[in-house]
Amino acid sequence: MTSSGVLPLVRSWIGGVTRPSGSGRRSVVFNPATGRQTKELDLADDATIAAAIATAADAFPAWRDLSIGRRQAVLFRFRELLSSRVDELAQVITSEHGKVVSDAAGEVRRGLEVVDLACGFPNLIKGGFSENASTGIDVYTIKQPLGVVGIISPFNFPAMVPMWFFPIAIAVGNCVILKPSEKDPSAAVWLARLWQEAGLPDGVFTVLQGDKAAVDGLIEAPQVRALSFVGSTPIAQYVYEQAAKHGKRVQALGGANNHMLVLPDADLDLVADNAINSGYGSAGERCMAQSVIIVIDNGVDSAADELVAKIRKRIAQLKVGDGLGDADMGPLVTAAHRDRVAGYIDTAEADGAEIVVDGRGFTVSGAEEGFWLGPTLIDRIPLNSRAYTEEIFGPVLSIVRVKTFDEAIELINSGRFGNGTAIFTNDGGAARRFQNEVQVGMIGINVPIPVPVAYHSFGGWRDSLFGSAKAYGTAGFDFFTQEKAITSRWLDPAEHGGINLGFPQTD
Repeated sequence: MTSSGVLPLVRSWIGGVTRPSGSGRRSVVFNPATGRQTKELDLADDATIAAAIATAADAFPAWRDLSIGRRQAVLFRFRELLSSRVDELAQVITSEHGKVVSDAAGEVRRGLEVVDLACGFPNLIKGGFSENASTGIDVYTIKQPLGVVGIISPFNFPAMVPMWFFPIAIAVGNCVILKPSEKDPSAAVWLARLWQEAGLPDGVFTVLQGDKAAVDGLIEAPQVRALSFVGSTPIAQYVYEQAAKHGKRVQALGGANNHMLVLPDADLDLVADNAINSGYGSAGERCMAQSVIIVIDNGVDSAADELVAKIRKRIAQLKVGDGLGDADMGPLVTAAHRDRVAGYIDTAEADGAEIVVDGRGFTVSGAEEGFWLGPTLIDRIPLNSRAYTEEIFGPVLSIVRVKTFDEAIELINSGRFGNGTAIFTNDGGAARRFQNEVQVGMIGINVPIPVPVAYHSFGGWRDSLFGSAKAYGTAGFDFFTQEKAITSRWLDPAEHGGINLGFPQTD
C-alpha cells in the first residue's frame, strides 16, 4: 500500500532520530474501535535494517564500558519518567490496540516491575572469586554483555512484552533493536523518546519498524548476538530454528491454549468472576488467558450448569465499547483477526458445541465499523474440534466437562501447549497434587492469570516455549550476559618454578 500523504507516518528510530525508509512500502495502522485508518507505517528496507544494526553496533563499546553507576543512573531516570507517564503511554496503546485504557495502564505497570528489577542489576551480575584455587593461583568469573540484541514483540502487549527484555539487556550493557508489531507500532517510538530523555546515549535503543524482512534481517545479521521473541507458535518456531542456525542465542515464546480446572468444592462466584476477568480481559488477546474451563461433571458432584449460568449472567453485565471510554472490553485489534476468531465460533457450532452466548455480529452503536466481537461462551465443546485444540486468541470461553480429576489432568497434559494453567479449589491436597502432576510452565492456584512477578521468570513448556531460555527474572540476566572464567597468577620473582611440561594440577 502506498502512502496517501494525509495520514501521519510512523518511522523507525535510529541513532536518536526518526529515519525514513527508502522502500516505499507502507502498512496501515487502525483505530480498532472505529475501524478507521489513523496512521501509516514506514516499513524498513535493507538499507534501514543495515543502518539500525550498524548504529547499535557502533554504540555498544561506549555503553559497555560505561561504569555500572552511570548506567544505573540512566535506568533509575527512565523508571521515574515512565512511572509519571503511565497514563500517557496507555492512551497510545489503546488508540492502536483497542484494549481499555485501564488495562493498557496495567500492562505498563507490569512492565515497570522489570524496570524495577533491572535497576538492581549490579547485584545480579556479580561474578565469583576463589582465592588460591591452586598455590598462588586465583580463579574468578565475570559477566559481560553480548553486544547487539534484538527483540521481536507481538501486538497484544506493545509495551509490557518489550519491557520483559530491554530493561535487563540495556542495564547489563547491551544495545537493543526492538522490532514492534506493525499493528501498534507507536508505543515503541514513545519508549525510545523516553529513553533519550532519561539520558540513554543514542544508538543504545533502536526501533526498527518493519515486517518479515526486518525479522529476517535481524536473524541473519552476524552483529546481532541474540533474539527475544514473543508471538504465535509457528513464528516462534521459525525464529528459534533460523536464529539458532545463525549461531544466536534465542528466547522464543509461543502461543497457548490455557485450561482452568474447577473442582466441586470451589467458590463458584469466585470462579465465575475470574473466568470473566481472564477470558475477556483485553478481548482475550492474551497468551495467558484461560480459554478453556474444565468442570468435574460426574452426575454426583456437578457444578457445571451452575457455573455456566453464573458466567452467562456476568457476561450480560459487561460493557463493550471504545477502550478510551467507559468500557470493560474493547474491540479486537484488526478486522481480519476479528473474522478469524468468529470463524472458530463457526467451527465449534458446526462440530456440535452449544453456543451459550454468541458474540458474532456484535456492534457498538455509533461505531459500527469497529472490529467488534462480543464475549462468547461455548459449552460441551468436542475435544476434536479445532475450536478446542487451537489457540483462538479472542474473547471466547469454552466449557469442557469431565468425570474425574485424573481425566482433567490428562486432558491438560495431552494438549499441544503448556503455557499457563489454573486450578480453583479449597482442597490443599488437590492443589498440591495439581501443581506436581500438571505439565505446564506456569500454574495458578485460585489465581486465573499466573504471570510471575519480575524476580521470577516467565515461560511455558512444549509448544509454548522453544529452547529453554525464559523471560526476565534471573533467567533474563543469564540470557543477556556471557560468563568468562579467568585463572590468574602473579609470580613472585623470587619463587620462579622453572620449566614443567606436565598437565597443570591443583596442588
